[in-house]
Amino acid sequence: MNIYPQTASRVFPSEQLHADLLVAGGGLAGLCAALAAARDGLQVVLIQDRPVLGGNASSEVRLWANGATSHMGNNNRWAREGGIMGEILEENLWRNKEGNPVMFDLVLLDMAKSQPGLTLLLNTTIYELEKNQRTLTQVSAFNAINETFYTVTADQFCDATGDGVLGFLAGAEYREGAEEVDELGEKMAPGDNFGHKLGHSIYFYTKQTNGPVSFVPPSFALKDITTIPRYKRLTSTLNGCDLWWLEWGGRLDTVHQSEEIKWELWKIVWGVWDYIKNAGEFPEAANMTIEWVGVIPGKRESRRFMGDHLLCQQDIIEQRDHYDAVAYGGWSIDLHPADGVYSTHDGCRQFHSKGTNTIPLRSLYSRSLDNLFLTGRLISASHVAFGSARVMCTCGLLGDVVGRAAALCKAYDLSPAELAQRDNVGLLQQRLQASGCYIPRQWLQDPAMGASVTASSEYSLSTLASNGHWHSLGERMALLLPVQTGASLPDITFTLRSASQQTLEVSLLGSARSGNFTPDYQYASTTLHVEGEQEQTVHFPWQSERDQYVFIAFEANAQVEIALTDTHLPGIMTVFNSLNARVAKHTRQVVDGDYGVDEFDFWLPRRRPHQVMPALRFSQPLSCYRADNVLNGRLRPEQQANAWVPAPDDIKPVLRWGWDAPQTFTRLTLVQDNDFDNAMETVQMGHFLPVTPHCITHYRLWADDILLVEETNNHQSVREHRLSTPVTAQNVRLEIIATAGALPAVYALNIR
Repeated sequence: MNIYPQTASRVFPSEQLHADLLVAGGGLAGLCAALAAARDGLQVVLIQDRPVLGGNASSEVRLWANGATSHMGNNNRWAREGGIMGEILEENLWRNKEGNPVMFDLVLLDMAKSQPGLTLLLNTTIYELEKNQRTLTQVSAFNAINETFYTVTADQFCDATGDGVLGFLAGAEYREGAEEVDELGEKMAPGDNFGHKLGHSIYFYTKQTNGPVSFVPPSFALKDITTIPRYKRLTSTLNGCDLWWLEWGGRLDTVHQSEEIKWELWKIVWGVWDYIKNAGEFPEAANMTIEWVGVIPGKRESRRFMGDHLLCQQDIIEQRDHYDAVAYGGWSIDLHPADGVYSTHDGCRQFHSKGTNTIPLRSLYSRSLDNLFLTGRLISASHVAFGSARVMCTCGLLGDVVGRAAALCKAYDLSPAELAQRDNVGLLQQRLQASGCYIPRQWLQDPAMGASVTASSEYSLSTLASNGHWHSLGERMALLLPVQTGASLPDITFTLRSASQQTLEVSLLGSARSGNFTPDYQYASTTLHVEGEQEQTVHFPWQSERDQYVFIAFEANAQVEIALTDTHLPGIMTVFNSLNARVAKHTRQVVDGDYGVDEFDFWLPRRRPHQVMPALRFSQPLSCYRADNVLNGRLRPEQQANAWVPAPDDIKPVLRWGWDAPQTFTRLTLVQDNDFDNAMETVQMGHFLPVTPHCITHYRLWADDILLVEETNNHQSVREHRLSTPVTAQNVRLEIIATAGALPAVYALNIR
């Protein structure tokens, strides 16, 4: 036993730390930044003011993380975020396909704690900082759990706090609320009636019990449900993120009045639950209980800090490609009324672009300071552009970018603004892609140090055999196929059937922008006459002027069925002119005013296990899976399939890289297919499989005749292998032993 005598006063203990990079904020953006920087050799301190990581994705809030895939509800194909954000999604799918928020916490904590060079401080709040003119030098923080003060000095800083604690305390320039229309020419800029800021949300989970459960509402619960104009939309089956529109606080100070907003949201949640349980309109709710209510709000918007580029609506909608593009977004411009649940407006106004948009490095640092990176919700963006860039997978991707950028700034003695200059930013763009971080319409230069490549086989697409199943063409369906410059599609034969004589229109469609998957043009069309079961051949007299994906589009006719195949191929898929109610209200983007956006059809995939692929036969094989694709530096299907795929009868597929003279290397990064079109939402929704079927689960990497690596339980699309000592060899060989059930696809082996 210890006895401590009375004394005049005592002080809490203190610790001093130093880092190459201090990351403030442990949401997905901050975690990805810390992991990326540590993996690139920096000593990193990550300070998080909560007991868990993940921010709005954590078990404290339980919002599902999503990004450019947009619940597979827009025209962004193969757009799931890569790099560390992609790794998190794939790891969570593997460990937690059921979408348990507590398990997602575990995934994130495990990644942080296992990373060498990363010091994690949870439950720690930054309250003060020091700077020397335009340079931050240190922060002071306090952990109320262990009653310890921390002083952390660092060479570089990253603000990922969501509210911009570092930038605010340092006096950096920032904005709140929406710009006026005439400042940036943004036609979506909201007026005062709609409101200038997004509010907070609190979610709740319910569950069924074996018997009746009564509910006595607290004194502060909302008494009059009709004060919620959209209350008729409430049902007993809605819970969790389905009720994202239980939102409020956009007209308040979303930083300093957060507690007031939280109490109002608790009032709303308990009032809604009282209505469901006790109003007598939902008898099925008698045996239901509320399992969990969020303890803190999920915050959407507060401060946005100024960089050297202010991302705006036109950047998103026009898909502007910046010289310093380092990341991308693809969520809709998603604006919510400031009055939230009490507004007479719909819960959101969403407009999509026709494809992904790039995000420049100039938006990811403060122009007021020389060593402060911005990521997550703090980036330099207008309110309107922020409506797209704020979603968590995009934020995580941006975190990866600034972590890699910080490492390059240290290595080359550059400031963030200097790294963003035209002569320097290529260093970052190439580093990101070498780590498997895809950037639209860019490519990795010389992935394999000038090697040539050969393969044991190549998949030649000629026939997809029928499996005896049929699909009714009750809605428009299209087959996506890649076509090279100067090439024409071979004739394609499908098997169709109908109980009566029917006509079926089939069109060849293409996108105005190469790399998009939104059909703007009709290149050709034909009419098929169907009666009974018969083969039908489609011929289009057309030649492509560029590399692109085209749509073989079948018009809707519910009286006609098409034969299906069991074969599913990477980089080739079917899409449907349909809607996903989570992100759209129609099968076509409908514009009800002059908002500076386009009208177009949505062409959406289907989630596993509901995907379909038509049986078919080409008059000439479609050669889109050549071995030399792995040298083109393109890491996704974009304009072309861009992958090597072995022949289906190749039981031991092998890919070989070779040089005329031996080469020395220390790092091998395998980039392969794990279905980048599959939205791997982190919580609540759940998923069919723990790993997508194309994933290479067992492989070996050889240098000449020396086994370097054997992976026996892989579930990641990107695997970086750092060798303990440099290896010199004239050949590198990838041996594929097993996949998760489908044909494998390899985009690159980055050899460095």
